[in-house]
Amino acid sequence: MTDQRPPALAITGLVRRYGTFTAVDALSLTVRAGEIVGFLGANGAGKTTTLRCACGLLQPDAGRVVVAGHDLASAPRAARAALGFVPDRPFVHERLTHREHLEFIAALYDVPAARARERGEALLAQLALTEVADQRLEQASLGMRQKLAVAMAVLHEPALLMLDEPLVGLDPPAARTLKDLLRAHAAAGGGVLVSTHLLEVAERVCDRVVILRRGRVVADGTLTELRGERTGASLEEVFMQHQSPPGATGA
Repeated sequence: MTDQRPPALAITGLVRRYGTFTAVDALSLTVRAGEIVGFLGANGAGKTTTLRCACGLLQPDAGRVVVAGHDLASAPRAARAALGFVPDRPFVHERLTHREHLEFIAALYDVPAARARERGEALLAQLALTEVADQRLEQASLGMRQKLAVAMAVLHEPALLMLDEPLVGLDPPAARTLKDLLRAHAAAGGGVLVSTHLLEVAERVCDRVVILRRGRVVADGTLTELRGERTGASLEEVFMQHQSPPGATGA
């Protein structure tokens, strides 16, 4: 039976320039409902710029972004309500507690009070934040801030979850919990786009990977598809293969 749900994210012909420099160059990608897509590329490839355009933090110079069927340009409120974003540097208020952050997000997205309490307490427990839930963020470590940012992004159960280097600052148990959370979000029908430099994580967690080079998509597919005839190749080997200009030869 064909899935009738719209893609969690559909980007078409996205262009973003900084002066004369083109950071994202006619980029198109799709994240389907229930799918985890790894977003890979070297530093400066355009990953963060793409994510910021996709969530409305940056205005693209050209192209279209559609979140769960809502056009970001013509229906920005509906599009933003359907997504959750974890930036590379968490946006938190130093004087608010972990629990107050979640209460604020629940009010912002009109999550019913009973559901907000249930969901918030479950996320605090899952991310090992219950004991510090009433501490202000000025006392929190980088790992705690990162975990709170994830909880804030998923509290309203968005159709699309986007994460920019989400494992930075997380210890191994917290990283494992986050990976389980991403898989659960996808299993519930949400789409996930995760930018990461940790190729082994992408290899284990993602259903599909998109590789960027200089603002352009140079590969898009499952690991099996990208391996092609090199059936034993690792994701690292596939990635490095796509970081050289066409026609270049490696050592």
